[in-house]
Amino acid sequence: MMAAVSLNRYRFRSVWHVDASPADVYEVLSDIANYPLWWTEIRKATKIDDETGELRCRSFLPFDLVVQVRHSIRNQQAGLLRATLSGDLEGYASWEITGRDGGTDLMFDQEVVVNKALLRRLVFIAKPFFRGNHDMMMRGGFKGLKQVLEAKAASRET
Repeated sequence: MMAAVSLNRYRFRSVWHVDASPADVYEVLSDIANYPLWWTEIRKATKIDDETGELRCRSFLPFDLVVQVRHSIRNQQAGLLRATLSGDLEGYASWEITGRDGGTDLMFDQEVVVNKALLRRLVFIAKPFFRGNHDMMMRGGFKGLKQVLEAKAASRET
């Protein structure tokens, strides 16, 4: 059983820099319900309560992942956001938000075990595709985040 868990365990890290204040970045990233407005691979977000939501995600592979997301750390002063994940993925995702050079560095970390039965069965042949799927999703998130932050800055200038 331990080998099956190990095969279905994933760790991801993405490091980004955006030309926006840490406060603006934190505001956008902490509002999970609005992720679909700027992150195209997050197809749907349903707010359950102030701390919990459900996300439906899909990148280039032909399947959806449905994940319940619950804030476990929200500390704007420290620049930390962390959520526990359950559903098709079980684990956590976190953002570290740090001001640098007039902009903001972001580090996204995620560690999950895949619970979705189809993906567990395909792990031997498809693991590299799953990683590629995640990479594409993160590229879409980075692009969307930059756009929403640019729009936020432009609206202040008018």
